[in-house]
Amino acid sequence: MPGRKPKPHLTALREGTFRGDRHTEGARFEPVDPVEPDWAELLPGDQAAEVREHAADVWARVVPALVLSAGLVDSQREVAVDYCITAARIAEGERELSRTGLVVQTERGNVKSPWVTILGQYRSHLRALVGELGLSPASATRITPPDLGGSDDDGIFD
Repeated sequence: MPGRKPKPHLTALREGTFRGDRHTEGARFEPVDPVEPDWAELLPGDQAAEVREHAADVWARVVPALVLSAGLVDSQREVAVDYCITAARIAEGERELSRTGLVVQTERGNVKSPWVTILGQYRSHLRALVGELGLSPASATRITPPDLGGSDDDGIFD
């Protein structure tokens, strides 16, 4: 159903707008940290070396933070893998666009570089993934941090 994304359970509780018929806690997954994929297997070939390196760097920076802030678990890792590859492909595209320029010469004359179109599509996909993972400031407000099993003294209403 189109429309607004539902508020996270904890946000509705904090705001006093929780309704049992409209809000749920959502799915619970086994708390197993995501395992980093074998980038060489996922992105084979000599030309993908820079992409593999960048994807591994993005994984190392982003996934540990997502485990703590959003409770990312291994059964959800494909979204994080897709994010890492998309970010790496954007970096690859930007490097190639810097080398070739925005306009390329073809048999039909000067045309817009295909990288401009490709990068637009990757950026659109990245925006969707950023929203899913809560990596933008706005989407981070919609993520409910996982319960780490602390004492009840430091609750949100104390």
